[in-house]
Amino acid sequence: MAPNLLPAREFPPGLDWLNTAQPLTFAQLKGKIVLLDFWTYGCINCIHVIPDLKQLEAEYPNELVVIGIHSAKFDAEGETENIRQIILRYELEHPIVNDRNFRIWQRWDVHAWPTAFLIDPAGKVVERHSGEGFYAVFKPLIASLVESFAAKGQLDLTPFQPRLEKAGLPKPVLAFPGKVFAEQGGERLFIADTNHHRLIVAHQQTGEVLDLIGSGAKGFTDGDFGTATFAHPQGLVLAPDGQTLYVADSENHALREIDLATSQVTTLVGTGHQSRQFAPRGGKAPAFALNSPWDLALEGQKLYIAMAGMHQIWLLDLVTKALRPFAGSGREGTVDSLCTSAELAQPSGLALDGQARLYFADAEGSSIRWADLHGPNPQVHTLAGSGSSLFDFGDRDGLGPQARFQHPLGVAYQAGMLYLTDTYNHKIKQIEPKTGAVQTFLGQNSGWRDGIEPLFAEPGGLSAAEKKLFVADTNNHAIRVIDLSTKNTTTLILKGLERFMPAPESEAFPGKMLHLAAQTVEVGEGSLEIELRLPEGYKLNPAATHALTWQATAGLLLQPTEANLSFNQPTLSMPLIFRAGSGQLICDLTLFYCAGAKEGVCLLDQVRLTIPLTVQAVGEKQCQVVYQLQAA
Repeated sequence: MAPNLLPAREFPPGLDWLNTAQPLTFAQLKGKIVLLDFWTYGCINCIHVIPDLKQLEAEYPNELVVIGIHSAKFDAEGETENIRQIILRYELEHPIVNDRNFRIWQRWDVHAWPTAFLIDPAGKVVERHSGEGFYAVFKPLIASLVESFAAKGQLDLTPFQPRLEKAGLPKPVLAFPGKVFAEQGGERLFIADTNHHRLIVAHQQTGEVLDLIGSGAKGFTDGDFGTATFAHPQGLVLAPDGQTLYVADSENHALREIDLATSQVTTLVGTGHQSRQFAPRGGKAPAFALNSPWDLALEGQKLYIAMAGMHQIWLLDLVTKALRPFAGSGREGTVDSLCTSAELAQPSGLALDGQARLYFADAEGSSIRWADLHGPNPQVHTLAGSGSSLFDFGDRDGLGPQARFQHPLGVAYQAGMLYLTDTYNHKIKQIEPKTGAVQTFLGQNSGWRDGIEPLFAEPGGLSAAEKKLFVADTNNHAIRVIDLSTKNTTTLILKGLERFMPAPESEAFPGKMLHLAAQTVEVGEGSLEIELRLPEGYKLNPAATHALTWQATAGLLLQPTEANLSFNQPTLSMPLIFRAGSGQLICDLTLFYCAGAKEGVCLLDQVRLTIPLTVQAVGEKQCQVVYQLQAA
């Protein structure tokens, strides 16, 4: 309902702004259509509107400015640095203001997440909308405003230039890994490299990369490992035969099936579009729309799905392909009851105990709950956490309902004990299933540290195997390995990833492209000298192979050895024979480096260096190339 063209309320001073060089005002934005998005980053409904915002931004790049008003539900969500990480994780490119004390929220009389306002170029509020479905509501209104204000000459089409938080940041080898699955009795570890839209198969002990699944491009296509695409994959589970991997492809709202023997990816169920139905009764794979599947658990031929967007757990029969709700009415809440009528709150992690219990991390309810798998009247029970309110959270050990968590995302069962990622508290906790007794296992405040007193940063998923816990340490871009006997924590160093990366093509080079100063060299024998300058405290990863590929204008250079080289030192000398002429020398570098104190948290840099080159009778004997890497 339109708010009767009231003037927009200015932003209060003194707030932290992100993705912009300075705080914004409506006076500055006069002539622009402005969309205010009130959100909090753990809320699945807020996540669901992000594609709508991005589509509107793409369709009206010069007319529309989106501003995110982040009014936090959880304490951790109010920290500016955590919001910065979420901006990177959700790939947001519009300004965000941290409304941690709800000052903007109160000025605009907001009551729920997400809520949005549309402001016209004259600074008047023309529409308010709560809930999902921003695009359908605002698209026709924006089109109308563009037409009417353009006709009056009152539309500012100057491109809005945000200063993005991602600018200048190096690319991590893993990007916000969400979930991980360890093969029982085997050696493979399956990693959801979520923000790289791919899966990595690695050796549990050595970290050697065994396979790479997905091209790395964001999309929804089936095919072989090199061409298939995903969109922010999350939960993983391996079939008992060890040949089939199931994946919760969260942003595609689909389940993918991976044949590890034939290296093929197919869609098991999902249309690629979010289901807009409230609590649908069920259907049949593959043509059935899902809603943010986040984690998976497999019992025989029954695949359980944490359907975070529906606030339910669903069940897929892998034989008949029948799909139905298993637990949760679809209404968000914390009510224990029969599975069909219980209320769940964004279930995001699943674990089976082999004794007819399905445990789940109920993220927005900040509780750990379980459901009966068998019997005539299966029920949902709260094992630990308040269970009385969506706003009853904290960080407290204790017995059952006395314990407090903050947005837990993962659970794993091992040897009679339940472990969980207490995500926003940056901790790993354990629960005794028979009593509900909760105890902090490892972790303190947000950070990174290995050893017996480790630090984590919003850990998401975890998996148990061979007396070890494997943790997807999401904001640290790393996989951590915990020895359950000693509590010693190490970071898994991935090795050999470069073997699976496609060779760069001139038409679509995947990294940065830099043009260096022109150089003049002397005809005859000489060399190419490359020096890599690393930030203080950083080093090339000694476990990785770094690659150089070079090419030059035809006839300009000759090299006695190979044009594709591997190296492991920050300096490289390569003999060349220079021939008279002028042209370009192009060097493609693939580099893996890390901070000395965080060796397992590896960064990836791919850069193409182009050097204009003149070869004549008198000049230098070496072509010298210096490249400065960046700190995280």
